[in-house]
Amino acid sequence: MKKVYFAAPLFCKSEKDYNALLTSYLEKAGYSVFLPQRDGYEAAALQDKTEEEKVSLIFQKDTSEIRNADIFFMVLDGRVPDDGACVELGIAFASGKKCYGVKTDTRALETDVNLNPLIAGCFEKIFYNTDGDKLIEELTEYLANVPL
Repeated sequence: MKKVYFAAPLFCKSEKDYNALLTSYLEKAGYSVFLPQRDGYEAAALQDKTEEEKVSLIFQKDTSEIRNADIFFMVLDGRVPDDGACVELGIAFASGKKCYGVKTDTRALETDVNLNPLIAGCFEKIFYNTDGDKLIEELTEYLANVPL
């Protein structure tokens, strides 16, 4: 079973819900997914730790999971992609992982700017559809016909 590292912002309920939804589709397709909000550490939950301890725990866990993954999967929504997820993308790409992204955000259409080429260039494929339901359909069809 191929392992997927799932990178995305995870700082509010809507982000966490969307991450869990996409993860469920990957898992239904037979992938083992490391979802940091579920399987890793969140700084807000580490209240008994110093800032230095939080940074070390999160960094070590996430970089280890990226290196152990076969595939890197990233949510690219937002005014700009999440800064932490971009660092994770760089680690994954430099480690030779296949990288995939999903994007539903319409702000790129409004400003006529999509993604920084140094981010976009890391991806094997980006699933882009401003209709979130259609993006899920496209991703599901892709997973059924073409393994990541």
